Amino acid sequence: MGAPIRREVIPPHPQASVRVLTHDFPSEICGWGYHPEYEIHLITKTRGSFIAGDHIGTFAPGHVSMMGPNLPHDWVSDLAEGQVAVDRDAVIQFSDEWIRGASQHLPELAEVSELLQRSTRGLVFSGATAWRAAETILACVHSHGVEQLAHLFKLLALFAHAPTDEYELVASEWLGRPTDPASRDAGEAGLSYILDNLTGDIRLSTAARLAYMSEPTFSKYFKTATGMTFSSMVKKLRIAYARRLLDTSDDSVAQIAERSGYHNMANFNRQFLAEVGSTPSAYRRLESDQKPPPELFSLGRRAPSQ
Repeated sequence: MGAPIRREVIPPHPQASVRVLTHDFPSEICGWGYHPEYEIHLITKTRGSFIAGDHIGTFAPGHVSMMGPNLPHDWVSDLAEGQVAVDRDAVIQFSDEWIRGASQHLPELAEVSELLQRSTRGLVFSGATAWRAAETILACVHSHGVEQLAHLFKLLALFAHAPTDEYELVASEWLGRPTDPASRDAGEAGLSYILDNLTGDIRLSTAARLAYMSEPTFSKYFKTATGMTFSSMVKKLRIAYARRLLDTSDDSVAQIAERSGYHNMANFNRQFLAEVGSTPSAYRRLESDQKPPPELFSLGRRAPSQ
């Protein structure tokens, strides 16, 4: 999560409409990045943190998602130093130009247009949709030619008709809609800076400088883009990160406060209580089925999953 955001360049294949691959973690192609292609993604092993736009969540084996064009994303496994998860990821990528062009000749593809729009905010699938998709993703990455396209179209149909309780829109609504260039620049620069420095010192003045704006101008456009102030976004991201550490590590609450960027325990307890509804110590004692639902930790404004 500390690596700078990068634009990924997806090399086109002269004899294929889509790109399919599996890769390890860690890998040189892993990292907090974005690209103009759609991406269907399966995690086959390990647990860790999942990031999409301004959302920080968790993943486990069988995690199935679809990322729209230019939505920053990353999956960071909780591994010991030097450990490698071989073939952790199965990935399918295709361009907006290709799918829109295919739709002009295949009117049946009109039924996936709403899916494509929803994916601009990032989609995570669950239930029967997820396990059926996992099988089809693996079949797709291990096939070629027409058979590979058949698997992709099967996936798109599966996602397009998924029940509303088997998918979730994860990133803030602002990430999935057009906005003015200044607001978009402020939002992207601010979020990248926060995520790159989540556990360290974060200053509004630095974020404004990275966006080439004055502090008042940056604050105005950042709130327009994200629906919240810069300080509120910092708090939400840090508390989401602290919650993940409480769930996955044996560190003390004081250590987790430090790792989450809080150097005052009273302030950490107060901010966690306001965001989650319990203190960090009380939260850790809860059983999994007693903890607040993950939706409470999806950052920014949410729209109904429909």
